[in-house]
Amino acid sequence: MTIASVMLAAGHGTRMKSALPKVLHPVLGKPLVLHALSAVEKVVDIPPVVVVGHGAEDVQAVIQAGTEHEVQFAVQEPQLGTGHAVMCARELLQGKSEQVLITFADMPLLTQASIERIIQLRQESQSVMVITTVMAEEPRGFGRVIRAEDGSVIAIVEEVDCTPEQLLVREKNTSAYCVDADWLWKSLDSLKPSSKGEYYITDLVALAVAEGKRVSAHILEDPVEGLGINDRVDLADTERALRMRVNRNWMRQGVTFIDPWTTTVGLDVILAQDVVLQPNTMLYGKTSIGKNSVIGPNTTLTDTQVGENCVIQYSVAESAQIGNHVSMGPFAHLRKGAVLKDYVHIGNFGEVKDSVLGENTKMGHFSYIGNADIGKDVNIGAGTITCNFDGKNKNHTEIGDHVFIGSDTMLVAPLKIGKNATTAAGAVVTRDVPENTLVIGVPAKPKERKD
Repeated sequence: MTIASVMLAAGHGTRMKSALPKVLHPVLGKPLVLHALSAVEKVVDIPPVVVVGHGAEDVQAVIQAGTEHEVQFAVQEPQLGTGHAVMCARELLQGKSEQVLITFADMPLLTQASIERIIQLRQESQSVMVITTVMAEEPRGFGRVIRAEDGSVIAIVEEVDCTPEQLLVREKNTSAYCVDADWLWKSLDSLKPSSKGEYYITDLVALAVAEGKRVSAHILEDPVEGLGINDRVDLADTERALRMRVNRNWMRQGVTFIDPWTTTVGLDVILAQDVVLQPNTMLYGKTSIGKNSVIGPNTTLTDTQVGENCVIQYSVAESAQIGNHVSMGPFAHLRKGAVLKDYVHIGNFGEVKDSVLGENTKMGHFSYIGNADIGKDVNIGAGTITCNFDGKNKNHTEIGDHVFIGSDTMLVAPLKIGKNATTAAGAVVTRDVPENTLVIGVPAKPKERKD
């Protein structure tokens, strides 16, 4: 059966108290609407329709930049409730499918599996409509689901309208629906406005029951899937729930989390078997970690590739490449373009940007390397700085294999230091240094070696 989708993303989200549209607030580094779309895109047969309203241009731009799938947009203006929002999608979808999924952009935890289940249940039960529900003690403002003796749904009563007895009902509506398409588009015209002048999807249940049609409910096995976001408290609850869902998945694949409640792993991160993540570690973007590496504590990596058997603690890296058997930290910083080859060591308060450090090179502490190519087996003494910026241009430094850079050396680029050369402590190097040469002083000059 052909499946279409309507996602509601037009609301203002006033309880968020934010200039940013609610559906663009991030969870695990990704806007809510993109989480919600990812659960729908692989299920539908035609491009989903996202109904936008508040901040429409910004929401559309984020969706178009953040998904590889085609998406259609409908504008809800003015915003007159959830039922009215679905009406806004009718022109794009009517007559093009046999079923319509209706979901919400502020429900990022609903899974593809649950969506597929309500599609299956609608067919099996011959229901005109299937809703998703949760069994929960906490009200969270959800409408109560009232069932008949045969298990079918006969009403959804909003919390403000519940009798004392209905308030005790544990089953609550979570606002994801699968509906017979022909019946949906016809029945929308029968919705009546509320006292506020708004039209509600939940009123479709009463319309179906009045026509003698069956409405069924699927109770979500994991209640967190039903979490919707109204304010920043809900946002934090959702972030925690999604973080733990991701972390549990990695633990089942052989990754150790010392404290999963304080560890964040983004959705695009890849972790190898026997990786160990220490507390307060945050991995974002397209970061990957090789087997047996230990990351953290208190380490943040973004779009960074880490090899095998590395130890990185109390450090930050973004858009960097780290080889195998690298040790780093505490308090090291790799900026964009940093490449560390195998067996490199960077100690505390070392910083590298747009540079390559060759195999077995050691950079003990309190040093800055920028716009440089450094060979293998190089010693970079404490306090070394590549003076790469002249006020207009970033200049390049090249250091050959087996070079010894003494403490507090200033390398004034552009500069080339040959193999096996040495700079004395405190040297300010302004000219190229030949191979096998010792330079000393300010400015540094060659000095005969005493071997």
